[in-house]
Amino acid sequence: MYSMWWTLYRDGTMLLSASKVFGQIKPVIGVNTDPERSQGHLCLPVRYTHCFSEALQKLHQGKFSWQWRQRIRICLEGAGINPTPVDLHEQQLSLEQHQTAHRDVAQPALCDIVNGDPQLLPVRALNEVFVGESLSSRLRYHSHKQSLKFSLHRASYYEISIDDGPWEKHKNSGLNMCTGTGSKAWSYNINKLAYQEVEDLLSIAKETSRVDLPIDQELVERVTDQYNQSLIFCPEDPKIFFSIREPIVNRVFTSCQHRGFTNKMSVRSRCWDACMVVDGGTSFEFNDGAIATLTVDKEDALCTVVLED
Repeated sequence: MYSMWWTLYRDGTMLLSASKVFGQIKPVIGVNTDPERSQGHLCLPVRYTHCFSEALQKLHQGKFSWQWRQRIRICLEGAGINPTPVDLHEQQLSLEQHQTAHRDVAQPALCDIVNGDPQLLPVRALNEVFVGESLSSRLRYHSHKQSLKFSLHRASYYEISIDDGPWEKHKNSGLNMCTGTGSKAWSYNINKLAYQEVEDLLSIAKETSRVDLPIDQELVERVTDQYNQSLIFCPEDPKIFFSIREPIVNRVFTSCQHRGFTNKMSVRSRCWDACMVVDGGTSFEFNDGAIATLTVDKEDALCTVVLED
């Protein structure tokens, strides 16, 4: 039943295109048209860029396997919300279909959200959702010194609840929540450790525990690689990996978990000028009083295919 519903996209529009596909009926396939500058994790293997006819032949003959990539759905409620999305692709792409993305489907939700009723947003995150202040740095002009100065790292303030647990106050550089599809780019790169860091930790553990642990390069590399690989998970796993960036911990703000897996994440904004960005392309205002609940529903999974190299 899928043969009539193939939708092929180049790598630069894969995320934007996938955001317009709901349900599991329409398979979406990405083609990496610029392998020199793009890794193309969401696309067919690079070899098919130069022999696309072979890929089409395999698809036609059914020589592939299905893959359902899980996506994050977002429900918004409370005050501090402007439900009209800002399409960040408008600032990068000029195609007509990109300039009007989500406008028609998002606008009718305005009254429901403003009146306080929870509203499921008409977008699904295939890669990630980021929550934080819109400006991580602020440019200020000092007339008495006639100079420009930067105030770096404008902290984000919000409360989070993990799997319906107690609310915790957090202050940091932003919150990232990703799927298995986005884990190679987000949970991995935000939380990965370098060999030097692991070697230092092993040395401290050896010294404090007084255990005769031979620390050599092989052990350091094995431990580092095993930890870093644990940050990557299968795109079909119905779970969310959250990462809290540069947490501030003191008497007021806590951070029991800096990262981890969850089935449900709730975020209550205490920010002044914050945004919630979906897949780096669609942004929503997310200011004081707004509450976002993020979950994974298997009905939202995106149907894709896997071709061998």
